[in-house]
Amino acid sequence: MFRLYQMNSSGNCYKIRLLLTQLKIPFEILEIDILNKESRTPEFLLKNPNGRIPVLETPDGQFLAESNAIMFYLSQDSEFFPADKWQQAKVMEWLFFEQYSHEPYIATSRYWITLLGKADEYRDAINQKKAPGYAALGVMEKHLEKNRFFVGDCYTIADIGLFAYTHVAPEGGFDLTQFPAIQSWIQRIMAQPRYLSIKDNC
Repeated sequence: MFRLYQMNSSGNCYKIRLLLTQLKIPFEILEIDILNKESRTPEFLLKNPNGRIPVLETPDGQFLAESNAIMFYLSQDSEFFPADKWQQAKVMEWLFFEQYSHEPYIATSRYWITLLGKADEYRDAINQKKAPGYAALGVMEKHLEKNRFFVGDCYTIADIGLFAYTHVAPEGGFDLTQFPAIQSWIQRIMAQPRYLSIKDNC
């Protein structure tokens, strides 16, 4: 059985829970409290020397880190990853966008405000995240005005990757009411078979 080392409130970990659930793959959850530095213990660093979650342990005892790499591994030969090479590249394009232009601003703000509860302490840094965060949402909005999903007009790991932190962006101080196409897309994701809320553990 797969084992997922994660923290439930993390959007990066949520991506993996959601995909595993929608793939109907049984898995075990091992909760790692990063706020108490449980991902920095010598034991955990043997699993991921970078000291971050999520980490997926395969049934044969191998360890894979980085949420989008894990999704790529799990989604091979499934409906969540296209067979067409161009569409495969477009999926990866959106996943790189998520990690480089989206997550550093939207997820980090959520972490400071909601998970740490230190909005005042990080106020200046949060304000600096606003413009690039809204810029990323603007790119998504423009695409979704003409497309139901991000690649090939079907639900893929590109959608899961972007959905994880976008749908909780208000927890990081981002107003989604100005992005109607994103809001409609969020509802389409939530309507997918075997949808799992970020608040659910399995």
